[in-house]
Amino acid sequence: MRVARTTQRNGTSELSIPQADESKYAAVILAGGDGYRLSSFTRKIFGYHLPKQFCPLFEGETLLDRTMRRTAIVVPPAQTVMVLNRAHERFYSPLLANCAPIRPIIQPENRGTAPAILCALLNLIEKGHKGPVAIFPSDHYVSDDFVFMRHVSDALRAAELAPELVVLLGITPDGPETEYGWIEPGPPVAASHHPLGQINQVRRFWEKPSLDMARDLYSRNYLWNSFIFVGNALNLLSLIVTALPEMFRPFRGLEAFTGSASEEVLQNIFRTLPSLDFSRSVLAEFPTEFSVLPVTGVTWSDLGEPRRLLAAISSGGDRHFGGNQNVPKSQSFADSHHQQQISQHKAPQDQR
Repeated sequence: MRVARTTQRNGTSELSIPQADESKYAAVILAGGDGYRLSSFTRKIFGYHLPKQFCPLFEGETLLDRTMRRTAIVVPPAQTVMVLNRAHERFYSPLLANCAPIRPIIQPENRGTAPAILCALLNLIEKGHKGPVAIFPSDHYVSDDFVFMRHVSDALRAAELAPELVVLLGITPDGPETEYGWIEPGPPVAASHHPLGQINQVRRFWEKPSLDMARDLYSRNYLWNSFIFVGNALNLLSLIVTALPEMFRPFRGLEAFTGSASEEVLQNIFRTLPSLDFSRSVLAEFPTEFSVLPVTGVTWSDLGEPRRLLAAISSGGDRHFGGNQNVPKSQSFADSHHQQQISQHKAPQDQR
């Protein structure tokens, strides 16, 4: 395999885009969330509830558009699976018409991140991929695609060198944030001179701490949990089966994760499936099974509340774009009227 090469653009590093036949890596984009935390904001802007990943927030480009292009810096679209929610069909249909060769999995309904990740892993394994896979939420803001994906590339390489590793990307915090999960790093997984020397074991996860606790975590140089992680497909599947055997049971022996027939089968499974969150059900229960790679040199946000969303919109002009420019943008809701409404709500630059 020819690895992604680093070049220079305007003084910053870039990763050249690998071709489908030269990459051992795969990616999963989680795009089935309902985005209820921002429901009041999107209703004010668009007149109806629009899940965050489909909002044309940045000059007509959606967060999902940006995630697809960012992912394609390291993983070819042909080796990327995108998990969607049938309830959002009117939002994603224009995208699916143009996003081939990304493979969509249409869930009958949103049952949380754990079933979404399980479906994607089973699809990849069915297609013969058992190596490193990167998991991406579809609704995050990243200030520089190339810097960020250089860290993802490092994590993928680590999972290739040490197949037992599951590597979370831990964001270097800029303050005592109470709305994020935090990661308490442990000792390094290898000596500092080793290729894995930047990666630390995870000692503990701290979920949405109080302000006093967040200040303490910040002072100790703990990291924000981005919920972007990398591991070998079979290893990740094994973790889910161990943590959530009841959830996995109806999927056992299930074949063909593509096509209308499989969606009908999934509909029967999802009808009785409880909503299960990967962070609470897997990460929090098995912290020592995970490691963390600190991410530096880039601004990141999960855009989970209007304050952070408006700050990201205000800083959008400073962003370095990256990815496969052949990955198309969704045009479904990118009209000038909506963009004008968003602009009227922009946060001042000094509040970023």
